[in-house]
Amino acid sequence: MDWEERMAAAWAAEVGDEERIEMIDALAEERPDDAVALFERAGARDSAGRDTEAEPLYRAALVSGLDEERRVQAVIQLASTIRNLGKIDESLALLRQEYEKGAGGPLHDAVAAFYALALVTAGEAVHGASVALQALAPHLPRYTRSVAGYARELA
Repeated sequence: MDWEERMAAAWAAEVGDEERIEMIDALAEERPDDAVALFERAGARDSAGRDTEAEPLYRAALVSGLDEERRVQAVIQLASTIRNLGKIDESLALLRQEYEKGAGGPLHDAVAAFYALALVTAGEAVHGASVALQALAPHLPRYTRSVAGYARELA
């Protein structure tokens, strides 16, 4: 089993947070300073509610260079983590930048969801509703144009 498969197995294991962190750290030690290993270590801590430990690992992973899909995941997860730590303005800036890149990426709706949450946290609930409804509209079986139009009006 290769490293990625072993990492997926660690995430799938029915274990507690501390044991998962230990498993992921052990795998990450095989690839010191590797961006993906740093990202996985951050995610394990984030999942366990250890935001202050996750934040610098996410930042290191982003600086070290991730493939595009993991980069977007890391931005989402870092922004969520720092929002939880009270760094609302930075969270908004990260998510806004990612959101404004457009709807082409596979994680755009996830970016929109976390951007909407950050907007609500920042006291901009109407703008947050607009972002969320614009992301939802294309998935509706009917009323897509109407919901998208109303969402744009909210903004």
